[in-house]
Amino acid sequence: MPVGKDGWFEASAPIQVEGGLRARSKRGSIGEQWWSRRFIDILENVCDPGRLSRGRAYARKGQVLEIGLSPGSVRAEVQGSRPDPYEVTITIPAFGDADWTRVERELSTRALYRAKLLAGEMPPEIVEVFDALGLPLFPADLDMDCTCPDWGHPCKHLSAVLYLLAESFDDDPFLILAWRARPRETLLTALRPPTKTAP
Repeated sequence: MPVGKDGWFEASAPIQVEGGLRARSKRGSIGEQWWSRRFIDILENVCDPGRLSRGRAYARKGQVLEIGLSPGSVRAEVQGSRPDPYEVTITIPAFGDADWTRVERELSTRALYRAKLLAGEMPPEIVEVFDALGLPLFPADLDMDCTCPDWGHPCKHLSAVLYLLAESFDDDPFLILAWRARPRETLLTALRPPTKTAP
């Protein structure tokens, strides 16, 4: 059996769980929409393929117990080979109100982008708006931590959470913006034209 960095012997097979979060994808790549694929491409370009493969297996087996997303942070629990689940944390810089005011002002000047966002769509060109403002929508680096004894980074527990996060972006692209500290309704309220009052 492999030895962890703290000297403990670890079983190779994780403890099976009931009711875990499972990836919809059963084989191949994870992530269907352009925004989730952009996120996955970043991971697959910088992370060890073997660990990512084991992470996909964990995601598909339902080893992730829960995921919570808040501005700048994702926290999750993943069941590994030990009785207690491992705690996973993934953080990125959250944009401040002044940054978001700049983004909203720029998006408001682009009628097509604004219309698509108000219709619940995420136009690919929105990335260029963020980049031009020096506020990259997709992080080039992720600050990641897991309580497991695995030497590698990211470990399979982190990788599983990242893949499930990508699938959640498939379901709701506005979660990417919420991770950068702008809830969907707050952004859309700022983009809606002001209502005209009757004379």
